[in-house]
Amino acid sequence: MSLREEKKRQMRQQLSDTATRMFVERGFDGVRVAEVARACGVSEKTVFNYFPTKEALLLDRLEGTATALREALASTGQAPIEAALRLLDAELDGFAGDPEGYRRFGELLEAAPSLRAYRNDMMDRFVAVAAEALAARAGVDPADPEPQITAAALLGLWRVQYESLRRRPGDPATVRAEVRRAADVLRIGLDEESGPRAAAD
Repeated sequence: MSLREEKKRQMRQQLSDTATRMFVERGFDGVRVAEVARACGVSEKTVFNYFPTKEALLLDRLEGTATALREALASTGQAPIEAALRLLDAELDGFAGDPEGYRRFGELLEAAPSLRAYRNDMMDRFVAVAAEALAARAGVDPADPEPQITAAALLGLWRVQYESLRRRPGDPATVRAEVRRAADVLRIGLDEESGPRAAAD
């Protein structure tokens, strides 16, 4: 990484960290982008050079998830479910060190409709990314039913982890176990005889 790229990376991180701290303290709607810029000693235009929207200041980590998802599912060295679980484990390890911070982050997210909408839009993008990667490894069209439904099911594991973390931010072992229960449902399938009903028996 060149010196210029490193400086850009540091500025991006500073903007995101500063914005996150201010949002947690005052609420998402209680902070203007101009205030974040002023706190970092830059112009508002500079902030938008790094982040296209105010929501992206808080949820910038999702961009990295899209890249990691594409790379993991493109590899034929492991099954898609196992690739997804590896990514989820890595994310969980990152959250587990700060359960109180994650709890406050979750509260902030739930309190701001625009943040929830942004997160949902990103989840739709993740499904598209996953469908493209799965289609490429199978040699089919991303619009075919198989990669579409498989991608949507895999991304459901992220929703399971998010909800479990929101309820139990200080209990990563239980969160991990719940995600794996969800993954088992995907492995079994949703057949009436062997799906969720059988798992509950």
